[in-house]
Amino acid sequence: MLCFLRGMAFVPFLLVTWSSAAFIISYVVAVLSGHVNPFLPYISDTGTTPPESGIFGFMINFSAFLGAATMYTRYKIVEKQNQTCYFSTPVFNLVSLVLGLVGCFGMGIVANFQELAVPVVHDGGALLAFVCGVVYTLLQSIISYKSCPQWNSLSTCHIRMAISAVSCAAVVPMIVCASLISITKLEWNPREKDYVYHVVSAICEWTVAFGFIFYFLTFIQDFQSVTLRISTEINGDI
Repeated sequence: MLCFLRGMAFVPFLLVTWSSAAFIISYVVAVLSGHVNPFLPYISDTGTTPPESGIFGFMINFSAFLGAATMYTRYKIVEKQNQTCYFSTPVFNLVSLVLGLVGCFGMGIVANFQELAVPVVHDGGALLAFVCGVVYTLLQSIISYKSCPQWNSLSTCHIRMAISAVSCAAVVPMIVCASLISITKLEWNPREKDYVYHVVSAICEWTVAFGFIFYFLTFIQDFQSVTLRISTEINGDI
């Protein structure tokens, strides 16, 4: 456990544990309250109705903040590594950061605009979060390969790329099937015509979401050697 507290490793560790708890707690409360079917609801379904909507909104907002902090720290790590031993153009790292931050912004939209209240805004935020998040993991996987073996082990690169590949493969049918559903609702009957689309898109959504969680889990070791220093300077006469 202490290894997760070294350096800045607590940031991705907290992101992983907090985000996992956000999904699981919201799901459990929604199911126990009878608001969603236990079998494959959308993630957003578990944060639509009170009281789980409050839990979901608060926890996902903080997850978005932790995600942004993790991505920015990762950006600074790669920037420093690249200065020590050049392996990639800095623009590549910057584009990855921007896309990641846009994905975090999308998470904030998802957290604050409920699925049934403002579906267009909610779906737009979800699209930003998932698509930008998947592209972010893909770009970071490429950066990891470029910095191997000096800054990353080959096994870590393979794991990151595998997670990215699974997420990329899942996000396409998730979007396609979700777009084919004619109505947004919380309860589904297996005999309904859109039920298969719902099941496929829900499976893909959970796959991509936990793909992000497992991906950030691989950052913990990299962050252990990073130290945060805050410098304060007072200018002028006192």
